[in-house]
Amino acid sequence: QVQLVESGGGAVQFGGSLRLSCTASGIIFSITPMAWYRQAPGKERELVAHITHSGITNYGDSVKGRFTISRDNAKNTVYLQMNTLKPENTAVYYCKAERHLGLGRDYWGQGTQVTVPS
Repeated sequence: QVQLVESGGGAVQFGGSLRLSCTASGIIFSITPMAWYRQAPGKERELVAHITHSGITNYGDSVKGRFTISRDNAKNTVYLQMNTLKPENTAVYYCKAERHLGLGRDYWGQGTQVTVPS
């Protein structure tokens, strides 16, 4: 079955950095578009960053220039490097494998908490 396992979350001080990882199994990772979303308390889930199977990236406006999404197809892993973190970045971060011709639906990881105290 498909599994997405996130790691790397935690508490970090204002201005600090974290790198999230999401390792996939049960899918052909190299042809699967991947994305990171986040959901803060009381807010809707929002797109943070997206990467196509070929490495083309796209970012939410609030993280451009501070966050970087990347992928390692040999390790079936997508990363989110987060720099200059702010309290408003506090959220649960989710990894998503997006459906395509070879994958009939989206799949989500369980989420990892990122906390930046104010």
